[in-house]
Amino acid sequence: MIPPVQVIGLGELLWDCFPDRQRPGGAPANVAFHVQQLGLSAAVVSRVGWDDLGYDLCEFLTSQGLSTDFIQRDLTRQTGTVTVWPSSTSDTNYHFLENSAWDFLEPTPALLEAVRCAQAICFGTLAQRRPLTRNTIHRCLQAASKNCMIVYDVNLRPPFVVKDWVAKSFERATVIKLNSNEVKILAELFDFRSVEEIRFAKGLLDLYRRLELVCITRGSEGCLAVTCDEVIELPGIPTTVVDTVGAGDAFTAGVIYGQLRDWPLSKTLDLANHFGSLVAGRPGAMPPLRDELEELKSKLDWSFSDTPVPMG
Repeated sequence: MIPPVQVIGLGELLWDCFPDRQRPGGAPANVAFHVQQLGLSAAVVSRVGWDDLGYDLCEFLTSQGLSTDFIQRDLTRQTGTVTVWPSSTSDTNYHFLENSAWDFLEPTPALLEAVRCAQAICFGTLAQRRPLTRNTIHRCLQAASKNCMIVYDVNLRPPFVVKDWVAKSFERATVIKLNSNEVKILAELFDFRSVEEIRFAKGLLDLYRRLELVCITRGSEGCLAVTCDEVIELPGIPTTVVDTVGAGDAFTAGVIYGQLRDWPLSKTLDLANHFGSLVAGRPGAMPPLRDELEELKSKLDWSFSDTPVPMG
């Protein structure tokens, strides 16, 4: 029997191909990796090819302590890649391999059982670009327990932006994370009257009954978190940016970690904000940061219990 994990990153797993290097990536996989660095158990749910790139991805995740029990192998399609042109701003450019293995994720009985036991599931928009994986993602979200945190890390990657996919994802989510640019795109797509971020977040909370928290990242300008009862804004953390790839995913991991441990929202946001800045100061989406994170926890002087979350 496969042991349960606390957090599932559901969607694309691929190689980020920079001009001078190649590194593991894929937004849900990045989130799972960073959650694991924070001390929770995590698994990546995706599909890779029966090729060296797929083997190397699984080897890397295993070496980092992540479960690969739910990474499917495809005999006919290639492991996903994305060509990345990094930037010191949020305007990084991406070109994704079409018809990658992760576009054909299947809803196996073992996968559906795993999501029933998970405490949090993180998914995004990109992996919904093909019908099979899109349907698998939503079957998994339907199968999740009623207490499971469903995190929609919007992560828009044009041209793979379709209103119906986003609306259905909003309906499933208990937490939505997006950036300031995505607020503008979605406000126009959904005919919101305002792109002012707090009003936009409040609008989402009013529209979607399951939704409890909206987080908006602002790059060097910090971040915002909105619930029905709280509005918290934090300034940016001064950082020498190497590239921004994966910084938002580290932020999402920090939110998941704090929420699962029932931290005050202000402390959760503080961790997420610092974590994102740490990743922005390192190359690639999955830099090893366990020591830095332990130091970060100590510096932030947590005033609440840091006991492990019991498995579901």
